[in-house]
Amino acid sequence: MNPSFDFSGHVVMVTGGASGIGLATAEALAAAGASVGVADLQSHAARDVVEAISRSGGQAIALPLDVRDAAATEAAVAELEARFGPVGGLVTAAGLSRPAPAESMDEASWDLVVDTNLKGMFLSCQAVGRRMLAHGRGAIVNISSVNALGGFAGRSNYCSAKFGVTGLTDVLAIEWGRRGIRVNAVAPNGVDTPLVRNGIPPSFVTEVLENRTPLGRMAEPAEVASVVLFLLSDAASYVTGATLPVDGGLCAGFYTNRQGADLASAALLKAGVYQA
Repeated sequence: MNPSFDFSGHVVMVTGGASGIGLATAEALAAAGASVGVADLQSHAARDVVEAISRSGGQAIALPLDVRDAAATEAAVAELEARFGPVGGLVTAAGLSRPAPAESMDEASWDLVVDTNLKGMFLSCQAVGRRMLAHGRGAIVNISSVNALGGFAGRSNYCSAKFGVTGLTDVLAIEWGRRGIRVNAVAPNGVDTPLVRNGIPPSFVTEVLENRTPLGRMAEPAEVASVVLFLLSDAASYVTGATLPVDGGLCAGFYTNRQGADLASAALLKAGVYQA
């Protein structure tokens, strides 16, 4: 997917930039002319991404980073600015999942997910936001989930963190809007990434996720990245404090089956509008 926005002269940091949505976003930003900081705990993977971007003519730097570490986050942002100049964009895509039933979830799993997906996002927004505030401009896009809009069995830690992302996004938009900073979030449905493929059974993809999504499929990472670029761009200059579902229509309804052919009406079934 070719990005349609021009980010020439922009410096953007992407956490979790070595895989999934973060990787697709880093690639799209670089292709659109941005200088990109690819921040990821997997330092070798981050360097591989940077090398691929460089081979394609883009500019990027690998930033090894555990987003739970405030000092390391500050250092990574400082390194990005030393290399490319003032940072004007941030995409917080770092995240993970450790599912377990609520009654047996151990404290370590709770802490890992909430500290990475919520605290880590806050620390990234704080470190970059301070610098954006100093020069009065910037845009932040937090990667949330449809699990910020409703619960998901076995993921009390993940859903709690994603609900928190909505609150964090709203508060930062309120605090920073008058000072030139826009803060939004995207809430994807299932996205065809290693995190999703490794985290749910294949039968759930076909029998539940695709079945209950009106568009009938998972998103590609680049499809989410294109929405992120829109929210970072001047095309979204009056959008802040929004959590935008990128969900193939999943949250448009409930009791959904067969991509909307849900057989919910006996009268319509009898009339032949639906097929059993």
